Amino acid sequence: MAQISSSLEDYIEAVYTIYNKEKKVKAIDVSRRLNVSRASVTEALQKLEQSGLINYGRYGTISITDEGVKKAKEVIKKHETLSVFFEKVLGVNHNLAEEAACKIEHIIDDEILNKLEQHIKNCI
Repeated sequence: MAQISSSLEDYIEAVYTIYNKEKKVKAIDVSRRLNVSRASVTEALQKLEQSGLINYGRYGTISITDEGVKKAKEVIKKHETLSVFFEKVLGVNHNLAEEAACKIEHIIDDEILNKLEQHIKNCI
């Protein structure tokens, strides 16, 4: 699977989330969801297309490739695991747990993530 920056992980996650909810994605939707400029979105979407994660027509809708779906699900799984760990196991309030999960999801090692998942299963 293509390695992408943490910033691009946020974009692929946003594209996937919007698609699942709306069944179509436009650049303006991504811009609004991430609260970033249209120019930033255009640049990121072009990079995601070059990585084979989306299909992007400048004025059309955006579609996500199978590889893009895999990558988005990977990022979401990391986020959810971290958020649950912080909130349910450590007792951190929801907003702080979400904020920390957003930051850490991009750098956490798979081995550590797997151990966290096991720990959560044992605790909850």
